[in-house]
Amino acid sequence: MVKKDKSEYIIQAVSHALDLLEQFHDDVDELGVTELSKRLKLHKNNVFRLLATLESRGYIEQNKATENYRLGLKALELGQTFIKQMGLLRQAKPILERMVEESNETSYVAIYKENHIVYLDVVETSLTVRVVSRVGSRLPAYCTAAGKVHLAHMSEEELEEVLSAQNFIQHTPTTLASKNALNAELVKVREQGYALDNEELDQGVRCISAPIRDYTRRIVGAISISGPSMRISDERLEKELIPLVLKASADLSTRLGYPK
Repeated sequence: MVKKDKSEYIIQAVSHALDLLEQFHDDVDELGVTELSKRLKLHKNNVFRLLATLESRGYIEQNKATENYRLGLKALELGQTFIKQMGLLRQAKPILERMVEESNETSYVAIYKENHIVYLDVVETSLTVRVVSRVGSRLPAYCTAAGKVHLAHMSEEELEEVLSAQNFIQHTPTTLASKNALNAELVKVREQGYALDNEELDQGVRCISAPIRDYTRRIVGAISISGPSMRISDERLEKELIPLVLKASADLSTRLGYPK
């Protein structure tokens, strides 16, 4: 009996659906039916049926304001599963728990995606007043500590491309809402090895973040502590929280194979 080549088992509709999902990459946030039709070289009716199927399962969602489509939360869930299998979240969990035990403030692991920060896991403080969990949320990189960690370690060319396309919004009075202000801040981040969010996205919330590196020395995420500014004074930052985050960053990076 002649064994068939695996390519003979390919289901064309499934292949088209995967092709569609793969159009959302790099800086491509949203796409319309017409653009997808051109990219995939498929009739609009076929594209619409693929979108409807993927949307029904949560892999695609429609932006009601623009009527364009973007990746849904189910796609994030698959990504999270992959990251777990690769070890980041599995290795991070005990370190996040230790950070909360020592600081009694909420701790996060986040990754960078398309000029946004996505929080993948959180361990919350037991205190009543705390930062609401943002797992799965996409937050602008330029005004978050984890985002500034990633931006600070980009090449000059990558950073220029990102910031040139950035729509700076003044979320609070302390938001660094210009390219020059942010660039000056990123120089400090590179020098000190950590980033701060000083009520830049939400008033009353401060955050400290440091990079997570793997065995390739590449930054694969950021680890953070955040809490209400009434509890996170400058003195507490310097004496307690910054050293705690830097230690957690080093410990987690070592677990992922980053050389000491």
